[in-house]
Amino acid sequence: MNPHDLPDLSRFQSALSGLHTVRLSGRVVQVVGLTIEATGLECQIGEVCEIKTGQSAGIIAEVVGFRDQRALLMPLGDMQGIQPGSPIHPLNTAFRAPVGQSLLGRVLDGLGNPLDDLGPLHNVHMAPAYNTAPHPLNRKGIDEPLITGVRAIDSLLTCGKGQRIGIFAGSGVGKSTLMGTIARSSQADVSVIALVGERGREVQEFVKRDLGEEGLKRSIVVVSTSDQPALVRLKAAWVATTIAEYFRDLGLDVILLMDSVTRFAMAQREVGLAIGEPPASKGYTPSVFALLPRLLERAGTNERGTITGYYTVLVEGDDFNEPICDAARSILDGHIILSRHLAARNHYPAIDVLNSVSRVMPAVTQPAHRAAAAEVRKLLATYERARDLINIGAYVSGSDPEIDAAITALPSLMNLLQQKTNEFTPFEMTIDMMDQIVHQDRN
Repeated sequence: MNPHDLPDLSRFQSALSGLHTVRLSGRVVQVVGLTIEATGLECQIGEVCEIKTGQSAGIIAEVVGFRDQRALLMPLGDMQGIQPGSPIHPLNTAFRAPVGQSLLGRVLDGLGNPLDDLGPLHNVHMAPAYNTAPHPLNRKGIDEPLITGVRAIDSLLTCGKGQRIGIFAGSGVGKSTLMGTIARSSQADVSVIALVGERGREVQEFVKRDLGEEGLKRSIVVVSTSDQPALVRLKAAWVATTIAEYFRDLGLDVILLMDSVTRFAMAQREVGLAIGEPPASKGYTPSVFALLPRLLERAGTNERGTITGYYTVLVEGDDFNEPICDAARSILDGHIILSRHLAARNHYPAIDVLNSVSRVMPAVTQPAHRAAAAEVRKLLATYERARDLINIGAYVSGSDPEIDAAITALPSLMNLLQQKTNEFTPFEMTIDMMDQIVHQDRN
């Protein structure tokens, strides 16, 4: 027989060479807090393993480190049933997340499993959850505004498609409500929402009240509540980012809303401390500050589509200079500050526009828009400077023309910056309102 007539078996040979004919396993030797120590495993960081217990289904865990020839694992679920000597089988894969068009309108848990009552996921495929950020030279420039329908943002803090911006606030100031408004009203093709370490009570409220039926139809919600293991809370952020990347690679404009980066950092702190990392700043381990840019840099633009990232940062003790705030501000392309003082005055959304900034606003707005925004900021700053004098009646009208103009413009300024949660304002109307304030000042 002519050797050239033989069939090509190279692909079968390649498949056989990668086949594991012997299944290696290890054993649990110790459990300390959240960490499972095992011997006999040949695995790598990030590999997923299955721990066999007396129950029918095993416990899935992930390799997070090594110590003294032992592998350190953390479970992706409850540890009930684990005992000394429990067998551990590597699954020879890293954690993967489901992606696909059929995810629209679904609510998933932190591991990508259905959390709603709509049945199993169909027409999805599994993608690696730990991707790298787009190459810096392959990112498209940000030159098109993303309209949110929130007047305070569209007028003075205009965001661009592909920008990453932080929403900084203490607890109970309106972060989740503002997120729901943006997800419901913004002009994006798809919204991916990650609720990381959220209260269980607030998940249903956010989906039903803040997001609403119309908002959910073009959204995917990934939820990991505060009672779940630290590793699951971390996975919720990676799963949501992976889903957003899938839609970006289809050429779509995606909004990724994550609440909150602080709870993501707290979950990584738990993991780091459990495997023996030393605390660096306010108890946060060095891996926290290494992981934040890996997560946040994955949003933005690539050569096909955009991910506009809104990341909430829970400010501990209303201290806007605590470590996670500083780290997030240094990575993101701007920050929106929500003020407790404004919220106490029933000013919603409680956006402190004077202390907030959008770093890409000059690239996505016209010169006339920027000039009007600068004039509005000047009026607000002038009034804030004189607020105490005005409130106690010590200011005499006519003493300062700039303060007089600010007092006259105040009702129009408040009308621009205050808005109901279910109110959407077209971009052109927002610009017209700002122009009227400026013309009123000049007259």
